[in-house]
Amino acid sequence: MSRPQEQLTADHLLSIARPDTAVILGTGLGVMEEAVSVERAIHYADIPGFPVSSVKSHAGRLLFGTLGDKSVAVMSGRFHLYEGYAPREVTFPIRVFAHMGIRSIFISNAAGGLRPDLTPGSAMLVTDHINFTSQSPLTGPNIDGLGPRFPDMTRPYSPALIARARVFARENGIDLKEGVYVQVPGPSMETAAETRMLRLMGADAVGMSTVMEVIQAVHCGMEVLAISAVTNSNDPDNYLPAPIEQVIAMAEKAGPVIARVFAGIIKG
Repeated sequence: MSRPQEQLTADHLLSIARPDTAVILGTGLGVMEEAVSVERAIHYADIPGFPVSSVKSHAGRLLFGTLGDKSVAVMSGRFHLYEGYAPREVTFPIRVFAHMGIRSIFISNAAGGLRPDLTPGSAMLVTDHINFTSQSPLTGPNIDGLGPRFPDMTRPYSPALIARARVFARENGIDLKEGVYVQVPGPSMETAAETRMLRLMGADAVGMSTVMEVIQAVHCGMEVLAISAVTNSNDPDNYLPAPIEQVIAMAEKAGPVIARVFAGIIKG
């Protein structure tokens, strides 16, 4: 029987590095790269089986290096459903990381704030999520070697990592908000009516990524921590456009806070 592409890709990358932890950087959040002592950078196009980023501000590189004494793999840029990728393509790197033996993953994203206190440039620790895409990376035959057919989603975000993030933020005077993240398919932004609906559903921030990756990571038995960079305020009573330039600028404003929290936890 032929080996799955994920395993072949993992074998290829393991010949380069053996990271302990993976980090995924979203729109405008490349600042995390500065915290890593990069030893090797590989463009996605040069990695067998990897999709390729097509979104502005997603560098499309896999970095290997260290944070303190911890070996890390950093995805500088991710993949989205709205780019035309299927859920299993979006989450291909997660399965590769699982085959590489990685058991913890730190995920960032850019999101619109749905609460008044989630102002542009702030950061929100994700405590739970809503999948509003009507899709799942686990649809189809189950990969039994990675996880169960029906993975439990009681606590998709690691309580232990959340607790450490709270302590780190408190001890370092960081204003780290918390809330529920909802993923929508995109690429169109939400209407005012849709924003009201998402608020009523219990969402605090909305974006176009992350949930697919988290579902796959939980299926693979990984611990997950996610933080959203709030890039705009979705106020349906005073609705304003959120051009990509603003999204990137506000994500870059929140980026150093997210990078500091991630680095602090990974270094231990």
